[in-house]
Amino acid sequence: MSDELAVIQREIRACQRCALAGFPIQGPPIFSGSADARLMLIGQAPGKVEANETLKPFSGSAGKRLFRWLGQVGWEEQEFRENFYMTSVTKCFPGPNKSGRGDRAPSRKEQQLCADWLEAELMLVDPEVIVPVGKMAIERFFGRNRKLVDIIGARYQIDGRIVIPLPHPSGASAWIQKPAHQALIHRALGHLAIVKRELGL
Repeated sequence: MSDELAVIQREIRACQRCALAGFPIQGPPIFSGSADARLMLIGQAPGKVEANETLKPFSGSAGKRLFRWLGQVGWEEQEFRENFYMTSVTKCFPGPNKSGRGDRAPSRKEQQLCADWLEAELMLVDPEVIVPVGKMAIERFFGRNRKLVDIIGARYQIDGRIVIPLPHPSGASAWIQKPAHQALIHRALGHLAIVKRELGL
């Protein structure tokens, strides 16, 4: 499977679908990890720092909070990056929001154009555990009609895999600032810690 994944990764890096469709994406596709990863973390899309500076998933300000959360589970950032697969629903930085505040959210069309890349990653890596981070990634597994408050904080079994969703760790997110929601995040991290121990991750 590692050879097949390497082929898919080269194809992702060469992909021009969104650019040809007229979307103002910036920077190269961002993802990391190997075919033997037992856990896959799936975000929404790379940010400006990821696309223009580090070329690593979740390495901007949101990534700092994400790795603080994962540190509570018992994973150091370097260990996590070395052992697990990190990708996103859309692979390229979508560019800044027109308002000038934050990043533009990828459109549904962009998500559709990128969808088979994520499906290929899921098939070839075949992780035991999936951590979807943020609404867009969560919708891939739970549909569009459920609220985060009804999903975050639990452990699920979907298509034979353990799925533990987390909200997006952006500092601009009002959702993660509410005490009741922080309790749900803490509960989700508790489930991740149990899975870490159960599977020896």
